Amino acid sequence: MEVVLLFAALVIIACILFNKLSDRIGVPALLAFILLGMVCGVDGIFHIDFDNFPAAENAATVALIFIMFYGGFGTNWAAARRVAGRAVILSTAGVVLTASVTAVLCRYLLRVSWVYGFLIGSVLASTDAASVFSILRSKRLNLKDNTASLLEVESGSNDPAAYMMTVVVTALITGSGELNIPLLLIKQIAFGVGFGVILALAGRTFLNRFSFSPGFAAIFVLAMALLSYALPAFFGGNGFLSAYLVGLIVGNSDLPKKRELVHFFDGITGLMQMVLFFLLGLLCTPSQLPKVLPEALAVALILTVAARPAAVTALLLPFGARHPQRALVSWAGLRGAASIVFAVMATTRIGAANMEVDIFSLVFSVVIFSILLQGTLLPKVAERTGMIGGDEDVMRTFNDYSAETPVQFIQFEVPEQHKWAGRKLRDMTLPPDTLLVLLQRKKQPAGGAGEKALRKLHLRESYENIAPNGDTVILAGDRLTLSAKTPVQIQGVRLREQFVDARSAGKPVSALPLPAGELIILIERGSEVIIPKGNTTLRRGDKLVLYRAEDARRAESLFPAKKE
Repeated sequence: MEVVLLFAALVIIACILFNKLSDRIGVPALLAFILLGMVCGVDGIFHIDFDNFPAAENAATVALIFIMFYGGFGTNWAAARRVAGRAVILSTAGVVLTASVTAVLCRYLLRVSWVYGFLIGSVLASTDAASVFSILRSKRLNLKDNTASLLEVESGSNDPAAYMMTVVVTALITGSGELNIPLLLIKQIAFGVGFGVILALAGRTFLNRFSFSPGFAAIFVLAMALLSYALPAFFGGNGFLSAYLVGLIVGNSDLPKKRELVHFFDGITGLMQMVLFFLLGLLCTPSQLPKVLPEALAVALILTVAARPAAVTALLLPFGARHPQRALVSWAGLRGAASIVFAVMATTRIGAANMEVDIFSLVFSVVIFSILLQGTLLPKVAERTGMIGGDEDVMRTFNDYSAETPVQFIQFEVPEQHKWAGRKLRDMTLPPDTLLVLLQRKKQPAGGAGEKALRKLHLRESYENIAPNGDTVILAGDRLTLSAKTPVQIQGVRLREQFVDARSAGKPVSALPLPAGELIILIERGSEVIIPKGNTTLRRGDKLVLYRAEDARRAESLFPAKKE
């Protein structure tokens, strides 16, 4: 046992070091994880003979659940909404079209049967979210025309379609004569979408209604991720589709302590990627790869220069997508872990001895080619096509906004005889570039009870949260929280983003019908950061950062009660 734990720890540390090294040499880190697994495998230094495909499928499925879940959780829907329609079309019709073109070309160029041509196409039809996310983040590729959001939504949501096609083709190969394909597809979609939406709404309600001890909210969401796959899969639904939808809905909800969830799942997903790619590298037998290398290179070229570009062009051209964008989206169709996992699944269910082609070795080689060539050259292709833009920050398209907001909060208590005491907010002069976002006032006991009653009710240091406006009168003893530029986190402050649409453009901030208790504390206009005033005029595309006053009964107090 100690040897296994020692080996696992060393592998994880090695993956982390390779991740740092890959940023310097320009090679995607996920390729390093695969190569490390191959080095430790049967033909490598440690000669670990691991060929248990069922065990590998189970472990890879668990890892893929978290990758799919975080693919949705980390997608900023506010930024992706404008390209969601075409992204969904790419992740569904695009997968089918890519698989079909690949199947036809494999049938006539590689002389495989139609059914195995469609198996190859189905397994390789989806793009890899982990690879795309990793490259966009590490290289800070700020792409024009919302292309980053398009790639993120497409790569994060197209695995379910490829999984469904793989399930159907695998069932056909295994000879299930009573297979009802329409019923299978209906169950996959209906249960996947239905359970995904229901679990997401229930989980969001639970997270907002109940308070958790530190760390337990993350554990609860982790259980939700597992449940989102297992429940629909138990009834024959698409668990990967459900996991993505739950992640997307929960990740884009206004949740308490959301920053903790982002950091927790960022770490968990990173670990799952290391485990998954290392395990798949360990499962590979490098000495078998030369046998399928010519076919693998042919399939890789088919995908890169024919199938993927044909699908992207056919589906994006009606939306008026420019040629540079279509070229970049075509090149960014990286193959990765999901394709290898689906190949493992097909090998397990069909049986390696019964297969017309060595689908695992073939797909593994194609993935290596895709990550090595397409992944490495993606920044160069983005530059050569003129798709890199300085006005769009790719990090803002990911749903970890709280680490990026240039705002800090200043807190103080208004003393007796202070010049603000007794004055309305509109008559006060605040420091430059600051805004009062929260006023906390001591609760008064009901019925005129005195200090003794307050002690008895444990309300001596209890405050109510008030979202101030221009008519709010400041009293001595009030505790004020002001916002200013510079990133610092403070407990109890919850923020959300909203884009200004055509209906609100041209209006002053004071004219916006904000929900009760909400306040705009920041406006991002391109690269400019604006601290708003009531007469600040909004423009279409402005990004508003809003603060919502917490319910005092469940919010953590910014100023906890003093101990007696």
